[in-house]
Amino acid sequence: IYSIEDLKQLIFDLKRANPAARISTKLVSQSGIGPVAAGVAKALSDVVLVSGYDGGTGASPMNSLKHAGAPWELGLAEVQQTLMLNGLRNRVTVQVDGQLRTGRDVVVAALLGAEEYGFATSALVVAGCIMMRVCHLDTCPVGVATQNPELRSRFTGKAEHVVNFFQFIAEEVREILASLGYRTLDEAIGDTAALDIDEAVRHWKAEGLDLTPVLRGPEFSAAEPRRHMVPQQHDLESHFDHALIGYSSAALERREPVVIDLPVRNVDRAVGTMLGHEVTKRYGAAGLAADTIDVTLRGSAGQSLGAFLPAGVTLRLYGDANDYVGKGLSGGEIVVRPHTDSGHTASGNVIAGNVIGYGATSGTLHLAGIVGERFLVRGSGATAVVEGTGDHALEYFTGGFALVLGPTGRNIGAGMSGGEAVLLDLDPLDVNSAELVNGALLLQPLDELRRQRVLDLLQRHLEQTGSEVAARLLAELATNAQATWARFTHLIPRNYARVLEIHELAGRNGLDPDGETTWNQILEVTRG
Repeated sequence: IYSIEDLKQLIFDLKRANPAARISTKLVSQSGIGPVAAGVAKALSDVVLVSGYDGGTGASPMNSLKHAGAPWELGLAEVQQTLMLNGLRNRVTVQVDGQLRTGRDVVVAALLGAEEYGFATSALVVAGCIMMRVCHLDTCPVGVATQNPELRSRFTGKAEHVVNFFQFIAEEVREILASLGYRTLDEAIGDTAALDIDEAVRHWKAEGLDLTPVLRGPEFSAAEPRRHMVPQQHDLESHFDHALIGYSSAALERREPVVIDLPVRNVDRAVGTMLGHEVTKRYGAAGLAADTIDVTLRGSAGQSLGAFLPAGVTLRLYGDANDYVGKGLSGGEIVVRPHTDSGHTASGNVIAGNVIGYGATSGTLHLAGIVGERFLVRGSGATAVVEGTGDHALEYFTGGFALVLGPTGRNIGAGMSGGEAVLLDLDPLDVNSAELVNGALLLQPLDELRRQRVLDLLQRHLEQTGSEVAARLLAELATNAQATWARFTHLIPRNYARVLEIHELAGRNGLDPDGETTWNQILEVTRG
């Protein structure tokens, strides 16, 4: 996310992925948080979370724990005042967290404008955490944050302990509210007049300090809303997918195949996402059988075509698409190819925008043309075929398979820790130099297994897109296989290659690939 526009698009996509869900945006408490919170509210986030500097997971670097952010009280006060000044306070719920421990903390947060309150560290301590701050190392000595069976056996926490803790918190909140003359917590929200600012700073170190502008802020009329009162207007009822859902009723209700053909315009964003939600709501993560819902679109698709698309849905676009095609792809298939009347070949021309396949976990992408920057960033399981990419392809790639049949930009594979890629005519200088120098990434010729996979993908790509590039390569492989295969390079992280080797060896020896022996070998070779 590089701008408020990117955030707004993400909120749009998430709301279509689950219309019933509240979309929450977390902001670090710091000077200037107010305008950011106002932008988030205008971007239609349902919840704004103000996070104070005091909290933080035990996996956080100590430098971040000690020096990042500001007290939640200051950030919350600024957010409340800015939202009220801009007439936005009634549209969002304001949450706060950051080492809340007592009922008094809850009441102070309410008086400053928060409606919801996050407890994490204190609840973990109640459950048995002793603050060793090794949550990320799988070595938690009391079994709270570990998958190690031996360490987990030491866990002594019980749900009743946490329930008890929050009952005492609630009781303290009731007592304080009663002492202030409030009947409900809602009455206290945003009533900063109940804060005794003078007594708080009556100390020689704070002599002369006036906190009134910070904690009280400008004067507002009694009619100005101080808490959430109306829902955000997400305009869900006008979304493109309502037509798709209507045409797909046979598939949704009885798993019967349906074929849909519709025009699309670039104002139609997140096409297929609400349809995917309906599939997932009925059939879970498994989705439907392949191609049960076959959708053909003609025109220019807006951003986030096929975002979070589940198994059983195929989107086939004749035209071009904007950014985020296949974001969070979850088992579906997306095909983008030039319109039959475009008048140009796919090869060498841009077919889709930036950040294609971001965070894709499964499914297939076929793109007959070049895409923009950050292709398959944070991909973790999908298969994608593309005919060229911009800079930073496969950044933070953790799983899946990419076949790139054209030019690439620079900095390929930065932070890549898993998955595989096969690239045509790769210039090694385009691969992230630091990863190559330290040996984290390997460049290899294709073995027989990868050659077969590339052949299968080329044939599928040709079937789905009519790609001239795929047709030409298949012809060359048939006539001059050795020279053609030499043009391909296999890119794979070193540790991931070792894991694959161990899994393959375990299978040959009749061992469980997920068993303890195999995992011990994996931890040894990866220094886990």
